[in-house]
Amino acid sequence: MNSFTVTAIGNVATDLALEGEGKNRRVKIPLIGNDYAGTDDQGNSRQIATTVYFTAFGSMADTLAKHVRKGDQLILSARMQANNYTSNGEKVYSYNFVVEGFHFGRPGRATREELAQQTA
Repeated sequence: MNSFTVTAIGNVATDLALEGEGKNRRVKIPLIGNDYAGTDDQGNSRQIATTVYFTAFGSMADTLAKHVRKGDQLILSARMQANNYTSNGEKVYSYNFVVEGFHFGRPGRATREELAQQTA
C-alpha cells in the first residue's frame, strides 16, 4: 500500500527524452501548473507557476516519450516515494513521484501543428 498518491493535471514543460535501456527505461516529466496568486496593485489577477517532476518507467515511459510534446496537457496518477539521504552529516528529505497511470489531455501547440500537417 502506498501512503500517498497524487493526481496532477498540468502542461509538459519540455519535450520528453527516453533514458536508460531495457528494464531501466525511464522518462522524466516536468509538469507545470498555474495557480491563482491574488491580484496586483491595478487589480489584475496574478498567477504563479509550479513545476513538479514525475518519472515514468518501462512501456509507460516509451509511450509518453513517443507521443507527448512540450505544451501538451497530461493527467497523471502517481505514488509519492521518499528519497531521504545524508549529505555532509545532515539528513536531507526529498521525494520522487512515480507515475502509475496517465491520460492525455489537451494537445499543445507543437502537437496541434503536427496534426495539422498530417491532415493537409
